[in-house]
Amino acid sequence: MTRIITVLALLICSGLSSQVTQEIFESFKLQERRDVKYYIPEDYSPEKKYPLVLVLDAEYLFENVVATAKFYSSFHGMPQAIIVGVDQGNNDIRWDDCDYDQVSGLPTEKGKKFFEFLGMELIPYLETSYNTAPFKMFIGYDITANFGNFYLFKEKSLFNSYVSISPILAPEMESRIPARLGAMDKKIFYHLIVEGEKSKDQKRILDLDKAIKVVDNESLHYFFDQYNDADHISVATYGIGKAFDNVFKMFKPISPKEYKTEMLTSEEPVYQYLEDKYREIEEMFGFKKAVELNDIMAVYAGCRKKDDFESLKPLSDLCKEEFPNTMLGFYFEAEYYEEIGDTKKALRTFEKAFGMEEIDFLTKEMALEKIDALKADFGY
Repeated sequence: MTRIITVLALLICSGLSSQVTQEIFESFKLQERRDVKYYIPEDYSPEKKYPLVLVLDAEYLFENVVATAKFYSSFHGMPQAIIVGVDQGNNDIRWDDCDYDQVSGLPTEKGKKFFEFLGMELIPYLETSYNTAPFKMFIGYDITANFGNFYLFKEKSLFNSYVSISPILAPEMESRIPARLGAMDKKIFYHLIVEGEKSKDQKRILDLDKAIKVVDNESLHYFFDQYNDADHISVATYGIGKAFDNVFKMFKPISPKEYKTEMLTSEEPVYQYLEDKYREIEEMFGFKKAVELNDIMAVYAGCRKKDDFESLKPLSDLCKEEFPNTMLGFYFEAEYYEEIGDTKKALRTFEKAFGMEEIDFLTKEMALEKIDALKADFGY
């Protein structure tokens, strides 16, 4: 197979040499030495937590995955990640690593050892060497994509997200994977990618897609992409960005579309939408994300649009924590008092806001206009 690197990867990976290291990993489970690559963000800090991405077929996929992760973390809201890739090209060892019994569909003895190497040696090594988040993603292609599914069948899935590119499916996987995904109570992202070119595996992949689509499980987030212009080789470079976008979209600021179709249509209080968004991030990734000013303003606009003025109070408390030197917290609190009819508190609170720093659309002039209007109502 020819190494394929997208234009994006070529542009970004030119600066990766200082951030990517390669070493020979001595595996007790395999009784072998394996070539492993690591990407650690150049500004890595032990004070932060980083999602962990495992890439098999690293000689094909690693640079593409790293380039995409760098791009998305720089420009599209994704948190920085630690990425580990396992080379499997020499002597086509990928087929031995990921082999399965043709009858039972279970890993062969070598496959079991490789399974343990990844889950009991390589990943624990990274978890003890770096401050990793509990969130883990698996990325594989054809035979290695199928291999990732075996981790679904552990009592507790080792990975939170699976990116399965044109998998060569083991026997019964069309029914076993949907059944397992339907039974899991852990939130799982499962992304299935297939080329448009006909192949002997395509029908089974499409059958798998149909079976997963009817799974009724709120913990499952399933995505399917078929790229009609791709063949079995080129599909390896398709869809990784889309997969990252689907998994990490919660990190992106609230978009105008999300605001209209999700926040405004929700029956919950507007502030609850923001609270749920950031709580989900913390629960899944194991760290708190700083609240985006964009999200604050979206919630504020939603409060005004839906006349949900009760949400202004918790929003103001949040702003005092996240933006303590600005007008945000006191201005929103003052509007809350104004809306519930407590004009004396509203006046005093607008005066506090006037003494703080301007931010976004909030200016001292706006606070002064509010103060003058309330004083006029009092006859001052």
